[in-house]
Amino acid sequence: MVDTALAQNLDIRQATARIDEARALRDRAAGQQLPTASAGASVNRRRQSENGPLPIGSIPGLEASQTIYDAGFDAAWELDLFGANRRGLEGASARLQATEAEAQGVRMRIAAEVARTWFEATGAREELRTQQAMVATLQQTLDLMRSRAALGDVSEADVEAAYERLAAASAALPDIEARQRGAVLSIGVLLGSPPERELKLLNSAASTLTLPTLPVGERADILRRRPDVLAAERRLAASTADIGVATAELFPKLSIGAGGGFQALSPGDWFDSSSTRFSILPLISWRLFDGGRVRAEIRAREAAQRQAALGYEQAVLAALGDAERSLSDYDAGLATLARRQAALDAARRSAGHAEARYAAGDITRIELLAVQRLLHEAETANAHAQTTAAVQLVALYKAIGGGWGASEVASSTPVS
Repeated sequence: MVDTALAQNLDIRQATARIDEARALRDRAAGQQLPTASAGASVNRRRQSENGPLPIGSIPGLEASQTIYDAGFDAAWELDLFGANRRGLEGASARLQATEAEAQGVRMRIAAEVARTWFEATGAREELRTQQAMVATLQQTLDLMRSRAALGDVSEADVEAAYERLAAASAALPDIEARQRGAVLSIGVLLGSPPERELKLLNSAASTLTLPTLPVGERADILRRRPDVLAAERRLAASTADIGVATAELFPKLSIGAGGGFQALSPGDWFDSSSTRFSILPLISWRLFDGGRVRAEIRAREAAQRQAALGYEQAVLAALGDAERSLSDYDAGLATLARRQAALDAARRSAGHAEARYAAGDITRIELLAVQRLLHEAETANAHAQTTAAVQLVALYKAIGGGWGASEVASSTPVS
C-alpha cells in the first residue's frame, strides 16, 4: 500500500515536478559557464535609392538593386573572472538538493500517513472484535440474570445492573465501527482506490504486531536524516551563493565575441575565399556608476542569508524536539503495552481456571461469564494499547527521518 501511495499520490507527483523544474534551472545555470554559438543563413534582396546621399548610379559596378547571400556563425563567451557564474551554479545546485529533500519529506509524510491509518484500521478491527465478544458475554449474563430473577435467586437491581453494562458496551460499537470505516476510507483516498480493496486487505491482516525497541545510541543521526533539516541547510547554502553572485556585480565583466562566414552577391561566389568574413570583439562591461544599487542588492542577499541561517537553526531545534517527544511517547507506549499484555495474560489464565472450575461444578455460569467479561475488557485495552504504540512508532520514524537502517538513511539523503 505504501508503494502504491508513493506512485500515485498527487502531492508526490507535484514534488517530482518541482524537482524537474529545479534540475532544469540548475542545467541552465551550468550552461552560463559555456560559450554560446549560433549559425544562420539568409538571402537579402534590396534596392537603394539612386537619389540618396550615396550616388549609386555614379559608382561603376555598384547597382541600385542587389541580392546578398550570407551564411555564417556567431559565438560569445563570458569569462567568469570573479565567479558570478560559478556561484550561480552553486546556488542552483543547492536549490535542487533542497527541492529533492523536500520531496523526500513529502514521500515520508505520505508513507507515514498510510502506515498510521492502516494501524488505526487494524486496531479498530481488533477493538470491534473484542467489544462484540464483550456484548455477547453481557447478553448471556443478562439472560441468566433474568431467569434467576424469575426464580427469586437475584434481585431486580442485579438485573438492571447487568442491563446497564450491556447497554454501555453496545453503545461503544457504532463509534468503533465508524473509526474503522473512516480509516479505511482515508487509506482509499491516499491510494486513489475504492475502499472495498482495503477492506479485503484489512480482513486478512495479522491481528498482532511486533514492535521494535529502538537503539538510543543512534539519535545523533537525526539531523542527517531529517528531510526538513537537509532542505534548510541546502537553502542556506543557496542563499550564501547568492551573495557571491551579487558581489561579483561590483567588478567588470569580460566577454569575447566572434563571428565568421561567407557573403556574396552571387550563389556561385558564396564559398570563394574572397567572400569570407570574420570578426572578433572583446567586450568589457562594468556597472561603474551603479555601485549603490549593487551594494543594496548585496545587503538584501545578506539579509536573506541570515533568514536562511535562522531557518536552519529553527529546523534543527524543531527536529531535535520532535524526535525527543516522539521517543518519549513511544517508550511510554511500549511500557503501557507491556502492562496491558501482562494484564491480558493474567486474565487469560484466570479465564482458564474459571472454565475448569465451572466444568467441575465449583462455580456458576454467571460467575464464569463475569470472568470472561474481564478477559474481554483486557483484550480491548490491549488492542487499544497496541494501536497507540504502533501509531507512536510511525510518528517516531517520521520524526527521525525514516527507519533506523542504513538503507533508510541513504534514501533520505538528496542526490543531485
